[in-house]
Amino acid sequence: MTRYRLTIEYDGRPFVGWQRQALGASVQGTIEAAIKAITGETVAVHGAGRTDAGVHAAAMVAHVDVARVMAPYRLAAGINAGLRPAPISIIGCEVAADNFHARFDCTERRYRYLIVNRRAPLTVDRGLAWQVSAPLDVDVMHAAAQILVGHHDFTTFRSAHCQATSPCRTLDRLTVRHDGDRIVFDTAARSFLHHQVRSMVGCLQLVGASRWTPQELAAALAARDRTALGFNAPPDGLTFVSAQYNLSANFTVA
Repeated sequence: MTRYRLTIEYDGRPFVGWQRQALGASVQGTIEAAIKAITGETVAVHGAGRTDAGVHAAAMVAHVDVARVMAPYRLAAGINAGLRPAPISIIGCEVAADNFHARFDCTERRYRYLIVNRRAPLTVDRGLAWQVSAPLDVDVMHAAAQILVGHHDFTTFRSAHCQATSPCRTLDRLTVRHDGDRIVFDTAARSFLHHQVRSMVGCLQLVGASRWTPQELAAALAARDRTALGFNAPPDGLTFVSAQYNLSANFTVA
């Protein structure tokens, strides 16, 4: 049995999310079906994160155990052939040490959220960004975002269906910047609660539109109550950017 580390890119729009579900196609289930088609094996693909329906990934990390002996590049090519025409691509594949676990060994997860701040309809960014037509003050949004950085009880910013045992998380970074008419949110933490990133972006959008003050954002955080949430941003603009691992650990076989 060989453990492979996969790096995966996908467009989340056609899927019910990363996690395998009884109803609807999932990213995890689609990859598992492609592996079974080329190996004949029923496998479980373990991802570093569990993205929601409509959320994308630029470099999701996962691992899978396969009994059939295959060179990593052949396994990747075979999975990609089996995935067509689904918008999923294995962009990296390598043999990993038996003790590597994509989820539990991950030390930091990074997400990016994209708002396109303009009146004109979206074309190439349709489904990949949240369009907000009203002007937004990015400097105020970035300053307010720093209220959320650090260790907090994020109950206000978690889904009512979140299964995490604790609402407390440490947010390592949350930045907001301009890129033309695009507003880019970059955030990083060891782990996130269900809907946490989308909830934070939704409330920061209210701040940028002068519908909330930074003090009201702080009060919502302190309330530790989901009913204090201002707005949950749509999934379109959210992308899982990368998963980070301890480089000193021997998780990859040379």
